[in-house]
Formats: sequence, structure tokens, C-alpha cells
Amino acid sequence: MSAAPRRHLVRDFNHFITCYLCRGYLIKPTTVTECLHTFCKSCIVQHFEESNDCPECGIQVHETNPLEMLRLDNTLEEIIFKLVPGLREKEEEQELEFWRRNQPRENGQADSEKLQKESEGAAEPGEGERDGAAEEEDQDYHRSDPQIAICLDCLHNTAQAQGESTVTDLMKRFIRCSSRVTVGTIKKFLSLKLKLPSSYELDVLCNGEIMGRDHTLEFIYMTRWRLHGENTYPMVLEYRPRIDFG
Repeated sequence: MSAAPRRHLVRDFNHFITCYLCRGYLIKPTTVTECLHTFCKSCIVQHFEESNDCPECGIQVHETNPLEMLRLDNTLEEIIFKLVPGLREKEEEQELEFWRRNQPRENGQADSEKLQKESEGAAEPGEGERDGAAEEEDQDYHRSDPQIAICLDCLHNTAQAQGESTVTDLMKRFIRCSSRVTVGTIKKFLSLKLKLPSSYELDVLCNGEIMGRDHTLEFIYMTRWRLHGENTYPMVLEYRPRIDFG
């Protein structure tokens, strides 16, 4: 007769789902991309106000702005909520109580009524309201994604060598966007800003290497830019007319 499978308890996984800083369950788990250690979002943000080093392993996360190296782990958050019964509801209640105690003085009555309605459990939205909420979510334009700052430089020597005059410097070379933006999107952005013909093609380079159309900015930063110790922030991408090597 085969032995019954061993049942695992939540405490068996505590080492993987608790925060090194507050020792509680991870709330809004946020990972440091330099060392892959994960903390509560509020805990690690507060820590980085005093230090640029990872609190667990001591590695320097970033010389000046360690917050740029943080990534939310929504998958881990859902796993924790499934493992720990009632944790999600407890956090929602605590957040509601926080805003009840810290509501602004202006329009305080309206805010109080809103909070009371939420705490009592408002009615489920109708189909039209759900569609409207979904539409607003779709129009977020990735603003909730992790952000990255980049500098877009024109390779003048290449353009002049080929006799190209349409590829010039951007008026604003520094931009901030989602780290999930691809090189293909950057090319479309450049074509729009430089008013290039639709048939005109560009190369985008990092450290002299042509980047693939599907490469994301986060991938380029992690695998190309930060590996060169002399490189600083923000990441510099160069563009030029596409060269056909035959």
C-alpha cells in the first residue's frame, strides 16, 4: 500500500514568501534586478531612501538611483494570496482603514461616504460599467509598467558618409518610457519625430551592436548596457540609416 502524499503547511514556504526587512508576508513583492532578492514594495523603497545597497546581500544596486532597478512581481503576489488564507482581504481592509484615517480635509464627507460604501461591499458593476473600466485600463498606455530613461543619439558620421541628410538629431534626445518597449517601437517613434518616409529604415545600436527589432529596453539594459562598467545612466541608444551589407 503506497504511502499518502505529504501535505505541506504554509510555514514550509515562509522562507520564500516573507520579507527580509519586516519579516512579514510579502506585500506587493518587488524584486531587485541586480541580485533578484525580493521585498515588500514599501519596505525596499523606504530602505533605498537611506542606502543604495541591497539589504540582504549588500551589493550596490545603483550608484545614484536604485529605485530604477526594482520590478514588481505580480505572479508571486498572486501565489502568496493563494497560499495564505485571508491575507488579501486583510490587506484590503488595512488599506481602507489607512485612507479613512488619512482622508483629505477637502471633500472629506464625500470621501467618507465612498469608503463606507466600499467597506459595506458595493454592488457589482453593470456590463456597461465593466466595459468602461476595461476601456480605461486599455488606455493606460503602459504607464504602470516599470520605467526606464534612455538617450537617443544620431550617428552623424555614418549618415554623412552615406550622403543621408534626413536623419538628424532629435530636439529632445532624452525620453522616459516603459522598459517593455521594443526596438521596433523606438524605430517607429524616430520615424515619426524625424518625419521619415514609411519605407525608410533605421538601425538602432547599443555599444556599437545592432539591436534586434523585438529586443525590449529592459533586455538591452540588462544584457548590453550595464555589462560595461564605464557606462552611466541613462542608457544611450544610437540610430542611423539602415546599412545593407548585401
